[in-house]
Amino acid sequence: MTTAGAPIKVLLVDDHEVVRVGMRALLSVQPHIELVGEAVNAAQALALLETTPPDIILLDIDLGNESGLDLLPILQARIPDARVILLTGLRDTVIHRRAVRAGAMGLVLKDKPIDVVVKAIEKVYEGEVWLDRRLIADVLSLTNGDHPAVDVELRRIRALTEREREVITLLGEGIKNRQIAERLSISEATVRHHLTSVFSKLGVTDRFELVIFAYRHGLAQMPEG
Repeated sequence: MTTAGAPIKVLLVDDHEVVRVGMRALLSVQPHIELVGEAVNAAQALALLETTPPDIILLDIDLGNESGLDLLPILQARIPDARVILLTGLRDTVIHRRAVRAGAMGLVLKDKPIDVVVKAIEKVYEGEVWLDRRLIADVLSLTNGDHPAVDVELRRIRALTEREREVITLLGEGIKNRQIAERLSISEATVRHHLTSVFSKLGVTDRFELVIFAYRHGLAQMPEG
C-alpha cells in the first residue's frame, strides 16, 4: 500500500471505452487518487500489475468475452495487497453475492455518481468493505421469504453474548478483523473465535450471510452510499 501522504494508486479494468474515458476524467481531479493504468482485458491487467502495482483495482464484472469474476482470484493471487472494487451495470443479486464471496472488498453500480466511486475507493483503501445499498436491499428482499421462523431466529439472537454483538455491529460497518480487534482491544485470534461462535449460533456460513442477517434484525446499521 502507499506511504502516508501518497495518492491512492488505482488500476481500471473495463472493456467499455466510454467508462474508461469518463473514469479517467473524473479521477484526474481527485488529488489523493492516481489512475496508474487502464486495461481492457485480463492479459493487459496482468501485464500492468508487473510494472505499476496498484492499491485499488476497479474491475468490471463483464469484460466482453471474459468474466471479471474469473479474473478476480487471479489478480488477488498475483498482487495480494491490492484490493478489488467491482463495477457493474448488472442488477443480478446472485452474481453480486458471488463477487463478494470471491473476495471483492467493494461493489459499485455503474449508475452511481462519481462521489460514490471515490468514497468506495477511500473506504476500501482504508480496509473497509463497500457494498452498495441497493445490493444490500436486493439481497434482503431475496431472503425475506427464505429464513426460519421468527421465534427461531430470536432464540438464536438471544444466545449471543454482548461481545459477540459488538463484533457483529463492527462487522456491519464493513471493517476487517484487525480493525475490529483494535476497536475492542482484543486480539485478532479472539475476533476469529467470536465469529466462529456467531456463525454457529446464528446458522450462517460466512461473513456475507452474517452481515445480511445483522442488517435484517437490527444488529448492525447499513453503510452509507
